[in-house]
Amino acid sequence: MWQICGVLIAWALLLILHVRAQTPNRQTFTCGGNITGQSGVIGSQGYPGVYPPNTKCVWRITVPEGKVVVLSFRFLDLESDNLCRYDYVDVYSGHANGQRLGRFCGTFRPGALVSTSNKMLVQMVSDANTAGNGFLAVYSAANPNERGDQYCGGRLMKPSGTFKTPNWPEKDYPAGVTCSWHIVAPKNQIIEVKFEKFDVERDNYCRYDYVAIFNGGEINDAKRIGKYCGDSPPAPVFSEGNQLFIQFLSDLSLTADGFIGHYKFRPKKFPSTTIPPTTTAPPTTTRPIPLKYSAALCQQKCKRKGTPESHYCSSNFVITGTVITAVTRGGSMYATISIINVYKEGNLAIQQAGKTMSTKIVILCKKCPYIRRGLNYIFMGQADEEGRGMIAPQHFIMAFKSKNQRAFNMLKNKRC
Repeated sequence: MWQICGVLIAWALLLILHVRAQTPNRQTFTCGGNITGQSGVIGSQGYPGVYPPNTKCVWRITVPEGKVVVLSFRFLDLESDNLCRYDYVDVYSGHANGQRLGRFCGTFRPGALVSTSNKMLVQMVSDANTAGNGFLAVYSAANPNERGDQYCGGRLMKPSGTFKTPNWPEKDYPAGVTCSWHIVAPKNQIIEVKFEKFDVERDNYCRYDYVAIFNGGEINDAKRIGKYCGDSPPAPVFSEGNQLFIQFLSDLSLTADGFIGHYKFRPKKFPSTTIPPTTTAPPTTTRPIPLKYSAALCQQKCKRKGTPESHYCSSNFVITGTVITAVTRGGSMYATISIINVYKEGNLAIQQAGKTMSTKIVILCKKCPYIRRGLNYIFMGQADEEGRGMIAPQHFIMAFKSKNQRAFNMLKNKRC
C-alpha cells in the first residue's frame, strides 16, 4: 500500500515539473520606456500584481512614419475616483505637448484611442495609496484613413467639416468607445459647432454616454463648454479661441442612434453688451461695448445700485444659478453657470443635458461684480450676438437664497 502511495506521489511531482517546464515565462512589465514597432503590449509596473505607490511611469510609443497609433485597454484596475485625481492613466497624441485623448481610472475600459500621428504617450501616476492591479493595453499601427466601425476622431483643420459617431447612420454606435476630435482654426478665427441629429443615452447627469466640448486642445474641466446627452440637439457652440476639443464616450451598456455634427470657422468678433439707459425714458438705440475696452469700465468704483425690480426691464436676461467654473482671463472673469431658474431668457444661449441647464457668462470686470465658484446668484445682464451673457459693473448681481424664490417668481409677471 505504501509503495503504491509513493509511486503516485512521485508521478504527481513529475507531472507538476513537466507542466512548469512547458509554461512560458510570463512577460514582466517595467515602469515606462520607449517602444517601437508595428504592434505590442504595455502594462503597469509589476502587472498583474498590485502596482507600486508614488510612481510616475511614461511609455513613448512610436510606429512607422505615415501610420497612426491605435491603443486598446485589455484590463484596467486603478484606484477609483470621479475625477481620477489619485491614481490614473493619461493618454496623449504625440510625445511632447500633444493633445490629451483621455484620463482613466477605476475599472471602466475606454474604447480604442487613436493618435493623430505616429506617436503616442501613455503616462501612469499613483499616489501613496494604491488600490488595484494596474492596466494592460495593446497598441498597433494603422493607416490614418482606416476609420472602421471601432475607430473615430482625429484632427480637423479644414474650414468646415463633419464629425459623427461610429456606424452612423446605419446602426447604433458601439459600446465602450471613446472618440476625440481636435478642431483647429487659424489664429484669427473661432469655431462654430452645430449638431444636425443627436441621440445619446439619456441620463440626468450624463454619466454614462455623453458628448463633452472643451475650449482649447485637450480635456480640461475648467474649460468645458458643456456636457450633453439625450435626444435633443445641443444649442450651437462657439469657441472662445481657435481650438475646440470634442469628446464622445459610450460605456459598456446601452447605446443609441448617435449623432452627426458640423463645424465651420468664423471670423473672430469681440463680444459686446449693451449699456442700459441712464434715464427712465426707453432707449432708442444701444451702444455695444467691445470686450477689449472693458478695462475702462473697471476703473469706476464698484457699488451695486438698484433692485432686481428696477433692473428687470433693462436686462436682456434674468436667471438664478450656481457658479460651476470661474476662470480669469485678462481683466475679465469667464464663468459657467448651472441654471436654477430662468425668469427672462432673452438672447441668452442655454445648453440642456437631460434636466440640467447651463450657460456661459462673462464678468467684464473680474472683481465688479465679484462672484465665487460654488455660490448661487441672480444674474441680470445683456447677451451678445453669440448668446453669451455679458455682465458689466452697471448690471445687477446679488447672492440668491431659496427663501427669496417667491419674490423672484413675481418678476415673471412684471410688465415692461
